[in-house]
Amino acid sequence: MKTTWNRRKFIIETSKAAAVITALPSFVKPYSQFFNQTPLPYSWNALEPFIDAATMEIHYTKHAAAYSANFKQAIEAEIKEVNKINYDHIFSNIERYSVKMRNNGGGHYNHELFWSIMKPGGAKEPQGELAKAITMYFGDVSKMKKMFTDAALQQFGSGWAWLIKTPNGGLSITSTPNQDNPLMSSAAKQGTPILGLDVWEHAYYLKYQNKRAAYIEQWWNVVNWNEVGERYNPSIA
Repeated sequence: MKTTWNRRKFIIETSKAAAVITALPSFVKPYSQFFNQTPLPYSWNALEPFIDAATMEIHYTKHAAAYSANFKQAIEAEIKEVNKINYDHIFSNIERYSVKMRNNGGGHYNHELFWSIMKPGGAKEPQGELAKAITMYFGDVSKMKKMFTDAALQQFGSGWAWLIKTPNGGLSITSTPNQDNPLMSSAAKQGTPILGLDVWEHAYYLKYQNKRAAYIEQWWNVVNWNEVGERYNPSIA
């Protein structure tokens, strides 16, 4: 009886621990999960005709995979204390680390967010608290999209456009070069990304060639506003 009870207790406690790990925000993931790619939540062709299957496959398996692998190497070479292996510590102290850590840590984080804020068919409009905040800070959704699109178009060369949650819980739009992001202490405008658009040419060149504007316009069709709203949630710091 005691053996059965202990086995049952072990299973229950193990399940609880697994549930806690799953529920943790990405910036406090266990070391073993920190730099690994999350499986793509849809098939290569799921975002067509807006993002083609060939681009998705190459983007995920080549570009993003390389960032993840190189990020792991940088972590193992530069961080000796396991409790400091998290985005918050790395990005808020980015100047302390190598260019390899900055480029690949940013590349890994940025792409993990990018896959998650898209889905087949998208979600038509922001809802709830996010919709209220967009109205408050931008006037309406169309004005926010225009400002975001302008930021993406005006980013010279490779980089990202962002909708961020500011430290005071507001919303702002910004852009960053290369694989930088607004969590980094070096960012001109800091905040927590809730929506990000990759404007590196590898994200769109197979389908759109040099037409970045066409890529951005079509990308709005696959934005998962439900996920963006979850990331904005005012109750989450």
